[in-house]
Amino acid sequence: MVKPEGRKVVAQNKKARHDYHIEDTYEAGLVLRGTEVKSLRAGRASLVDGFAEIHQGEAFLHGVHIPVYTEGTWTNHEPRRVRKLLLNRHEIDKIEGRVNERGLTLVPLSLYFKDGRAKVEVALAKGKKSYDKRHALAERQADREARAAMGRRLKGVE
Repeated sequence: MVKPEGRKVVAQNKKARHDYHIEDTYEAGLVLRGTEVKSLRAGRASLVDGFAEIHQGEAFLHGVHIPVYTEGTWTNHEPRRVRKLLLNRHEIDKIEGRVNERGLTLVPLSLYFKDGRAKVEVALAKGKKSYDKRHALAERQADREARAAMGRRLKGVE
């Protein structure tokens, strides 16, 4: 059997980038059951309510929804079960220190397959206030308008 190469994105948490200031990202492996892997390969998952935490020196992913595999039998998995994250000890200690010290949170950004293995990208993030969100939205709108004006100017259309 040929080993799949590259990165195949299964799910992304676009709302996380809107709701949080992303400070640092980490790639972690996931401990999954057989039917979870099959469901992920079918491209079904949701990271919307997900978060990660460090508990007794281990990292765990909570609230990520991987639906039950339709072809599965009584061996199917629980859709919102707590899944263990595979990180290096050094990374776990660094994350735990920053979460406890500065009040940051761990948020999953994307779930994907990398060279055939399920990975999740988690980020250390700080929550945005509502005025920060409005400011970011206004900046994007102004940037979009400036690019459109530059494009019209280069084409010679006023």
